[in-house]
Amino acid sequence: MRLITIDNLTVDYATTGGVVRALDGVDFDASAGERIAIVGESGSGKSTIGSAIGSLLPATARYASGHIEVDGCSVLELPGRELRQLRRDVLGYIPQDPIATLDPTKRIGKQLKFVVGGLGGDSSPAALGDLLERVRIRDPERVLRRFPHELSGGMAQRVAVALAIARREVLQLIFDFADEAGATVIWLSHDLEAVAKWCERVVVMYRGRVVEDGLAATVLTTPKHPYTQSLLDALPSRLDRNVEVRTYTQRIRIGEITEQET
Repeated sequence: MRLITIDNLTVDYATTGGVVRALDGVDFDASAGERIAIVGESGSGKSTIGSAIGSLLPATARYASGHIEVDGCSVLELPGRELRQLRRDVLGYIPQDPIATLDPTKRIGKQLKFVVGGLGGDSSPAALGDLLERVRIRDPERVLRRFPHELSGGMAQRVAVALAIARREVLQLIFDFADEAGATVIWLSHDLEAVAKWCERVVVMYRGRVVEDGLAATVLTTPKHPYTQSLLDALPSRLDRNVEVRTYTQRIRIGEITEQET
């Protein structure tokens, strides 16, 4: 069953420098139970699509053309009360990790609590201490009270690893819950290695357009568009496509995905 349909969506933003086109004739659909990753560099249009699905774009945005339908409802035509009910009953948004590096002005414990708690995890002092112990930090209670500049380089790196572990565990919870509930997941991500593990379908955005759409095992191993290839080439680890993606294909449901060419 098709849950989301976006047809020829064009969105412009009004800025002090003039009008900027964020989406340029985007077509996109999602069926119930799909795991979809929308990938692309910053400014490619990922966040605009994510917000547009729930009609959550800022006042500076203008829908120049197109149609959005969610669970049979025309999102852009719904009155306020019905739109709020749709967001409450059908849609759910989970923000991305707000901290990419350690903040020098905040204690380690406060930063961990902000990230883990913001992602819905256990942010109690005991749980945060356990998280630091898992990355072999001795006396975690003391480290939680420290500022980043009071830690050695190696210790700070271990804290960063702890943040990454917390994020991966929350992803596991999200996708496990989605499987149990039969929910659709649309994940906006830069992390192609995680996308290969968690998602069955990949949509690649470039300059406000969908340039590639297909099974993760296909897009991440034999991309058709040069931009997709450039994203893969830019991976520091050079995604091990023969291992990670192939492993995930064993879990992909059989289905036909339309691949778009530009």
